Order: sequence, then structure tokens, then C-alpha cells
Amino acid sequence: MAIHQRAGQQALQTDLVNIPKLMSYYYRIIPNVEDVRQKVTFGTSGHRGSSFTSSFNQNHIWAITQAVVDYRQSANISGPMIVGFDTHALSYAAFMSVVEVLTANQVKMLIQKNDGFTPTPVVSQAIVSANRADPARLIDGLIITPSHNPPQDGGIKYNPPHGGPAEGEITKIIETKANEYLANQLSGVKKVNYGVAVKSGWLDEVDFIAPYVASLADVIDMEAIKKANIRIGVDPLGGSGIYYWEQIAAQYGLDITLVNDKVDPTFGFMTLDKDGKIRMDCSSPYAMAGLLAHSEDYDLCVGNDPDYDRHGIVCPGFGLMNPNHYLAVAIDYLMTHRPQWSKSLAVGKTLVSSAMIDRVCQSLDRHCLEVPVGFKWFVGGLAQSTIAFGGEESAGAAFLKRDGTTWCTDKDGFILALLAAEILAVTGKTPAQRYQELTAQFGESFYTRIDSPISLKKKAKFEQLNAQSFTDTLLAGETITAILSHAPGNHAAIGGIKVTTKNGWFAARPSGTEALFKIYAESFISQQHLDDIISQAQTMIDKALKG
Repeated sequence: MAIHQRAGQQALQTDLVNIPKLMSYYYRIIPNVEDVRQKVTFGTSGHRGSSFTSSFNQNHIWAITQAVVDYRQSANISGPMIVGFDTHALSYAAFMSVVEVLTANQVKMLIQKNDGFTPTPVVSQAIVSANRADPARLIDGLIITPSHNPPQDGGIKYNPPHGGPAEGEITKIIETKANEYLANQLSGVKKVNYGVAVKSGWLDEVDFIAPYVASLADVIDMEAIKKANIRIGVDPLGGSGIYYWEQIAAQYGLDITLVNDKVDPTFGFMTLDKDGKIRMDCSSPYAMAGLLAHSEDYDLCVGNDPDYDRHGIVCPGFGLMNPNHYLAVAIDYLMTHRPQWSKSLAVGKTLVSSAMIDRVCQSLDRHCLEVPVGFKWFVGGLAQSTIAFGGEESAGAAFLKRDGTTWCTDKDGFILALLAAEILAVTGKTPAQRYQELTAQFGESFYTRIDSPISLKKKAKFEQLNAQSFTDTLLAGETITAILSHAPGNHAAIGGIKVTTKNGWFAARPSGTEALFKIYAESFISQQHLDDIISQAQTMIDKALKG
């Protein structure tokens, strides 16, 4: 994809979304359930859409919330529900809609006091802690966020009592029931006016910030960061964790500076992403240009997306780290600096993450558990403390407490950011410097992802691909060692294909929301070898889908 001519430049007035119009559409537009684009669709991280496209409107949220209530009742979940929201414009409106339905169904809600924002990892950590303390009265959560998506988008996701993203079978139940409610003009959906709901006694305002911050020392060596006087620059990207950093600094005596303290539903302070859109993607050097301007002013800079389940690490002299590179560094460090962790603990990675992780794990004699795309595949292992670390190439990860017990079961951008500071404090090297050492030890990785258009007919064929769909024995000159349609770590279907050789691989899978497919590829030989892998991958996929 060509880089937009204004990528990395400050957003202009003409780039900003019309917030009053967006909100009016949320309340006034009725979705057409005959149009598949306007239905409730749970992808790898909940339902997302925009009121402008009639895919995230009041009726959607009323229907989804009632469907979640129905599921809770069928699963005998009787405790309160944590409801969190981020800083997107549609998030608070959706929060009000959620409250109206939960109140009518007499579900007790726990919300951040003073209408405060609540990051995804904070909800997860609170659920895990509460259910460990009182397993007889399980709690769960709804998080209202479209993650790093543009300002006009909205999103909502459900975290059951294990605290992590809901399994596919659960989201399918919720999705199906919500669409039934929409098709039946919301018949069966219980709701009361928000003004009534807030006086009903079903909402409890609590402080999620203090207990989360107080527990961070259980998972990060905060004392080491303090002793090393690490100077940290933070850009919250206008996200839900913005008010946590001051308390983290105060509680642990850390030198933390917010280089951007703005909260604005237009996100007008952002620099444009590679496609010229405003997108709070902390793994994009274009979206992170504002923080990169401060990279030499601090020992380390960190950024997060609006719901704080992703991280971006900026090192002096290197800039923004590739997410794959930081995952490899984080895993290498944790496996050698957590003496209380059992040697039997596995390391979880998605099958489109860098093979550098495999090489690191092999050198440390750690089992590398390779699963399909989606953090939900790590939830069980993190909850049961059989996986030490679970990470995705899209800059999301979580890991166990220092004593080897569960911290949270969703991605946590706070702890990955603070871990970077711990690595610098303990080793004297930035994560970027440490990655250079890993490349000297294991070889240089050349990695890319490209998106290619595809017809809906061919897209539907993707799930049918398997080893028999291909006749090739070589990939870019190397012998093919495996053709996978199921992940080796848990044997779950990957919804596509992965082809591997000794020094390279590619994986192809269709987009969940658009008429395109994604090719991920990596080479440990050269950029030319990577280009050859991509070229052959496109030919192989096209041929297989025609068959």
C-alpha cells in the first residue's frame, strides 16, 4: 500500500470528524438488519463499527447488551458486571445505552467513579482479582472501545469471568441473539431511561485506578526502575490510561513525564497514519510521530492505544521498535529474570509472529506454543498459569506476576511499557539495543505484512485450504517443511494457511471485515528472499483458490 503524502503530519481541521453529526447518527439511525454490513458482527475483539455506516448505533448496543444478559443468565453468572469505556466519542454514548439495559435487567454495575475511563487491562485484572477472592459470585465485564480505530468508530467487547476476551462460541451466541433482537425491532430487550437508571441503585462507582496501580509491583520490578532513575516519556495518545501515569509515578517514585496530556474525541492532536487517516496505532511510526519527536529527550518513551491493550516502545537512537522485535526481547528478558517462574511454563505466540521468538525459546529450552491469531487463545494458559507470556505481532501481550501466578488474561499495555523500563534499569540496555544482540545471535529477521484484494467467493474458500491444496515442494528456493491449516500449539483452525521452510515462512488469512486477505511473511536470509517468498505466496494462494 502506498504511503499517504501527509502520513506522519499533524492532523488538520479538515481531517477531523464531525462529532455532533456522529452522535446524532448514533441515536437517530436505525440499522437495516437485511444489510450484512449493518448487523452485529463479533470479530477477534468484539463488535466494531461507526454510526456513520449504521454499524454502531444505539439499537446495536441495546441488542448486544440484552444478548449478554441472556448469556450471563444461561451461564449462571450472578455477580456484578464491570463496565468500562475509552475516550472515543461513541464510547460514552454506548456506555449510557449499556447502563439502560443492564439496569432494566437488574444487573449490578461497577463503574469508575466520576465518569472516569477504564482501560481494558484494568477491567481484566479486576475481574481476575475479584473472582479469585470470591469464586462463588463471579463477575464479568463489558468494555466499550474500538481499540486503535479512527475517531468515528465505536466498539464493544465482552470479557467473561476468566477476565479475557470471550471465546468464539460465546461471542457467536451473543452475536446471533443480538441480531435476532434487531430483526424483531428490539422486542424482548429490556431498558429504562438513563436518567432513571443512574438513580436506581444498580450502579456502584468505585476506584479502579488505586488497586491496579498498587498491584503493579507484583508484576514489574518497580524498585529497579526507581533506583536506576529511568526517565520515561509517555504519550497516552488521548487514551483511557491517561490518568493512571501520575499515580504510578507518585506511588513508586518514578520519573514519568506526559508529553501529551490531551483528551479530545476528534483526536485532533494526532499525526496521520500511513493511509492519511487519524488512527491511534501505537505500533505505527506515522501515528507515533508526536512521541518520536521526544525520543532523544528521555531514556525511554512509551505510548499506548485508547483502551491500553497495546504498547509502543521508543528507544533513543533507534525510534519506534517493531512489535515483533520487542516481543522477542521481552520474552528473552522475562525467561531469564523471573526466578520464581517454573521451567515448565510455555511461551505463547500467534502463528504470524516472528520466528525470532521460536529461536529465543529454543535457546532457552522453553516450549513455544503457536496458536491462531487472536489473544483469546492465550486466556486459558494465563488463567491457569501454564503460559508465562502470550503475545501478538500487533503489539499486544500479557504475562504472569513475578511469583508465577495470574496477573490478567487480556492484553496489558501498561505492563509491557513498564517492562521496557525494567529491562533498561536491570540490564543497562534499551530493548532496541538488546534486540541488536539477539540478531547477532540468531540472525536478522526480514518481516512484512501485505493486504491483497479478494472476491467474496474466493474469500469463502480460504477456510477449506489445507496441505493438499498445494503442489509446491519449494518456497523461494528452500524445501517446504510444513503446510499448516491448524496451529501446532493447540490444533485450532487458523482460517487460512501457513507454509514454512528452514529460514522463512508465509501465512495467509482473510480479513474478518473487508474483501481482502493478509499475507504475513518472514525471512532470515535477506530482503530479496522475503520478496521472493511474498511473490510465490501470492501465486500459490491464487492457484489454490481457483482449484
